[in-house]
Amino acid sequence: MKKQILVLSLGLISLVALGQKNELKAAEKAIKKQDYITAISSINAVDVMANNMDAKYKAKYYFLKGQAYAGKKDYKVAAKAFNDLMAYEKESGKVKYTDKAAPMLNSLISEVSNKAIAFYNDDKDYKNASENFYLTYLLSPTDTSFLFNAAVSSRLAEDYDVSLKHFKELKSIGYTGISTQYLATNKASGVEENLGSKTQRDTMVKLGQYSNPRDESSESKRASIVQSIGQILVTQGKVDEAIVAVKEAREMNPKDLNLLLTEADLYIKLDRMDKFGELMREAIELDPNNPTLFFNLGVVNQNENKTAEAITYYKKAVELKPDYADAYMNLAASILSGEQAIIDEMNENLSNFKKYDELEGKQKALYGEALPFLEKADSLDRSLDTVRSLLNIYDLLEISDKADALRPIYKKMKAEQ
Repeated sequence: MKKQILVLSLGLISLVALGQKNELKAAEKAIKKQDYITAISSINAVDVMANNMDAKYKAKYYFLKGQAYAGKKDYKVAAKAFNDLMAYEKESGKVKYTDKAAPMLNSLISEVSNKAIAFYNDDKDYKNASENFYLTYLLSPTDTSFLFNAAVSSRLAEDYDVSLKHFKELKSIGYTGISTQYLATNKASGVEENLGSKTQRDTMVKLGQYSNPRDESSESKRASIVQSIGQILVTQGKVDEAIVAVKEAREMNPKDLNLLLTEADLYIKLDRMDKFGELMREAIELDPNNPTLFFNLGVVNQNENKTAEAITYYKKAVELKPDYADAYMNLAASILSGEQAIIDEMNENLSNFKKYDELEGKQKALYGEALPFLEKADSLDRSLDTVRSLLNIYDLLEISDKADALRPIYKKMKAEQ
């Protein structure tokens, strides 16, 4: 009885192996005819028998499956089959199809990545670009730059959930994006060029066509990845989470001004102007010749009614950037902010003519102090606000010729609003 069962079992195994062989042969014939639907049908029949796959057919099964799905443009299944094939042959030590499969897999990767690049550059279709960059990464997981491209593309597509997922994956795998350029100077043109690889660069130098070889490494993208995570969280209204992310990025790169400014911007959203001002002062230590930083400190101090400090910062901003229209306008506004106290005191001294005249003189002196800064702002970037403010001061200071010249301009600008 036991002998009979054994015979039947052996017969069943033979039938399975025969079925696998026939289906693979049918798939191979269909692939040669580019009939990928039929090929996949035969492959699917073998999939059912995969648990009892005869070892001598397994590599061929993976190879044909990769070809069939590649022909059907199902890149993900095709790439998995080719990768499974290479892993299997490496493990078994019997390499038969890997050399054929490798260029096929590379062709798939190239095809998908080219689609992604075309969507990104030519069509500005960032959603499809992101999907294809990410698919390229799945086809070739060692090429992590494609994951970075997917994250950037989905952010441009305003698909923030997907972008955040990709950026977080980049962070978790420790992606830096650091690459090396192999540079040398073209003797004929005198222009420094990136020659792609060290071997190519060194060869061109030896041939005498290039000189001054040098290597240049790009900066790490780790801080910018965390910065992007923070900015997306802000977009999603998760400011507290964003601050945690940006703080982490700053710990990695404490001298990165952009990260510092990103954190400062988050505190504006939380209406924490004290913290914003603190970070602006820290930023000035990193970049003491940046006029925007002094302008921002001027705004912070003016909002805190520290007018003298605000004026000092605005003056420093225009010293560093003489055509800084907004700084001139805010400088004038800071000076004129002292007017309300004078007006209040004038109203209290309506019957004291001597005191009233004295206060009126102080008011006009204030206008005179602000006027040149306001005129400069208007000359750099004329707007309805600059013209209206100038006209008011000209009238109050009785500068009739300038007021008369400006009045029709103001009326025209107001009518065009």
